[in-house]
Amino acid sequence: MDIIISGLLLGGTYALIAMGLNLQYGVARIMNLANGELLVLGGLASFWLFVFAQISPLLTIFIVAPFAFVGNWLIYRFLLRPLVSRAKTQGQLEVDSILATFGMSFIFVGIMVMIRGEYFTYSFLAAPFEILGSTVAQNRLAAFGMAVVIGLALYLWLNHSRAGMAVRAVSVSPDTAKLVGINVARVSALAFALGGAVTAVGGTLISTFITLDASVGVIFTMKALIIVIMGGVGDIRGAIIAAVILGLVETAVATLIDPGLTLASAYLIFLLVLLFRPQGLFGKRPT
Repeated sequence: MDIIISGLLLGGTYALIAMGLNLQYGVARIMNLANGELLVLGGLASFWLFVFAQISPLLTIFIVAPFAFVGNWLIYRFLLRPLVSRAKTQGQLEVDSILATFGMSFIFVGIMVMIRGEYFTYSFLAAPFEILGSTVAQNRLAAFGMAVVIGLALYLWLNHSRAGMAVRAVSVSPDTAKLVGINVARVSALAFALGGAVTAVGGTLISTFITLDASVGVIFTMKALIIVIMGGVGDIRGAIIAAVILGLVETAVATLIDPGLTLASAYLIFLLVLLFRPQGLFGKRPT
């Protein structure tokens, strides 16, 4: 039971990490290698606001989200949109966006080192809470609860709103979306900005129970990429389920075998998905 509960909570954490990248890659077709650094920036903002202004991280998300949304929209509009316009193929766009966002990740790391050149952590809702005989920290429960709320809100928005359906249409086929009057550039900018906001919010929540530093973002980016590919690119439902699977597997490996093998188990799952179901759990096979 401890493995299941801990795995579910870890899966909720991973879902927060992956949902933003899923929007950016699945809709805007941008493989954002600075995704993890953006998450750490959200955690750094939460740290500063909590330590120096005594603002709860649960309130910080309402400050971080709009700033991250606007910042990511500007990044897409002035840095990435020109790459989209000049790319003649999807492969060229992916290569260009990987190089651009890889460089951007170093800029974010430099900014964080300049602001806070060391590890940062703080104590928030660190009291224990017992569930079915297992003891967990309240901050992990809060992060899991927010992951569920954010995931449900995104799923409902994508499936039951006009803007959300436009986002889904662009995700499935940008060329076909143009034929029905959808402004693909605008929808892609919206998806990229919204994905960045979700990622930054995830950082504020994760910072309540994980010690962060400027260099740890690459780990979050890799975990997010594994989950996005596992669940199916562009599918929020798939990302959430893949995150839970990864959380359960890593927890089981760490508990029953060796904590040092958790990253290896993640990549083993990734390789198996690439070999036997490259379209992901909920992706469709190309026709």
